[in-house]
This record gives sequence, C-alpha cells and structure tokens, in this order.
Amino acid sequence: MEEQELVPYTRWKPKVMVIGAVIGAAVGLGAAYLFAQKAKDETTHPRFTASDGVKLGLLVLGLLRAIADLGE
Repeated sequence: MEEQELVPYTRWKPKVMVIGAVIGAAVGLGAAYLFAQKAKDETTHPRFTASDGVKLGLLVLGLLRAIADLGE
C-alpha cells in the first residue's frame, strides 16, 4: 500500500472571508436595530453626535486590532 502525501488545504481564505462577511452583516444589522430602538416613537430620530462617532470608530479599531492579533 502506497503512502499518500498530505497536501495542505490552501483555499481556506475565501471561506474565512465569507464567514466574516456574514457575521459582520449580522452584527451591523443588530447594531442598526438597537440604534433605531433608541427612538421612543416613530416621529423622533435618535441623535448621533461627532463624539459618538469618534468613540465608535476607536472601539471598532480596537476590535479589529484584537482580531488581527488572534492570527499571530
């Protein structure tokens, strides 16, 4: 019986990208739902200030840095 050589699976990147996109879309949809729930009724709009945007941006950058560190 011949011994078969193991070939490394090199097509894992597209699968990771698709899974990441699906998870990102689900998290984004959840965040939009929660943001919309801040409005008490249909006539008021929730406020999103520049400082809220900066806080959210820094939070996302920190999250991306933590995810990038997982691959090391």
